[in-house]
Amino acid sequence: MVEITDLGNGVTILSEEIPHVRSVALGIWVAAGSRDEEPGQNGVSHFIEHALFKGTENRSARQIAEELESVGGQLNAFTAKEYTCYYARVLDEYLELAADVLTDLIFNAAFDPQDLEREKNVILEEIRMYEDTPDELVHDLFAATLWRNHPLGQPVIGTLETVQRLTQEDLLRYYQQHYLRGRMVVAVAGNIRHRQALELLAPRFSQVRYQNRPRGDKPSPYSGYQFFSRSTEQVHLCLGTPGLAMEDEDIYTFQVLNTLLGGGMSSRLFQKVREEQGLVYSVYSYHSAYRDAGLFCIYAGLAAENVPRALRAVVEELKNVCCRDLSPEEVERAKNQLKGGFLLSLESVTTRMSRLGKSWLYLGQVLSPEEVEAKITGVTMEQVQNLARRFLRPEHLVLTTLGNWQDGASWESLLKEW
Repeated sequence: MVEITDLGNGVTILSEEIPHVRSVALGIWVAAGSRDEEPGQNGVSHFIEHALFKGTENRSARQIAEELESVGGQLNAFTAKEYTCYYARVLDEYLELAADVLTDLIFNAAFDPQDLEREKNVILEEIRMYEDTPDELVHDLFAATLWRNHPLGQPVIGTLETVQRLTQEDLLRYYQQHYLRGRMVVAVAGNIRHRQALELLAPRFSQVRYQNRPRGDKPSPYSGYQFFSRSTEQVHLCLGTPGLAMEDEDIYTFQVLNTLLGGGMSSRLFQKVREEQGLVYSVYSYHSAYRDAGLFCIYAGLAAENVPRALRAVVEELKNVCCRDLSPEEVERAKNQLKGGFLLSLESVTTRMSRLGKSWLYLGQVLSPEEVEAKITGVTMEQVQNLARRFLRPEHLVLTTLGNWQDGASWESLLKEW
């Protein structure tokens, strides 16, 4: 059972009691990510995530690292395009300690100039490492191609140029606006009652004073292609279209469509491109949903000489789903795969905590597992095919490659055959 309390100052506390476990996961979700960054300050959200771990008024960076680990707990954080999450997982007897450490990070960060300068170098090395990982980098390049000149298209981690320019003043200004005067969701899942969670957490968030602010324009998607030359062993490609926003009523239909296209070893793309034709080692698809937009992407990594054949195979499967051999049995298998994966994930208290936080941030509600199952079960073959015909169209397609393949004429010729 999920219980919810709005503190009236921009902070909402949600809890889900799971009495048969010994652990508790606690997450603080800040409604600010790379989409909220000002021009020229890409990476400031991620930098703040790092900065909060470098010491507070009460703890050194070493004490922060040791305090929960010394009782077998875990402490971590991540930044996304529209939110940042700080979380801990501990035995239930140490929840108060976890709450104390996390709220100390959030509200008492030191922002010491020398620490920030050292951490800036750490982040610059993280960016260099990321840019040396082409199978990850290509996804950011795809988003930048789809949403060019919009904050959703910029990398969460920032760039070498933008991060190098960030100052202590930049971080403090963003922190004051998006943390102390922002919106937060506090999510707890595990062996904890809601009353206990409120007694423990509510006083610690009294200093937040939410001020409403515009969240920026909806992105306008582009189509076409963009090739990035890189001396790599493989060509890494992303082919996709715009997708659906998080609150769209067809979101579960798109999840079923994504699952049957590229959601595992039994998916059409895996079977066609890898198993039947042997062109790739890795091929998969995913759908990412945001507040007012989304994207659907197919990824493959392969030798340059095999790119034309692989693209033709992928396009053929897209056309098949839209126009030909989709069956009720295949849709049913995808729905069962989706439901099974969802239910299995709920055996983790951290996943349950994440579901609470993300659902409330985006939707202002948390569907029960039974409601989610029912929505997936209700998806029909006709709905999947209609959605495919709506999105999987040649005029919507975006192709991004990273490596030694830049044959735009070949790609345009393939689209003309659609």
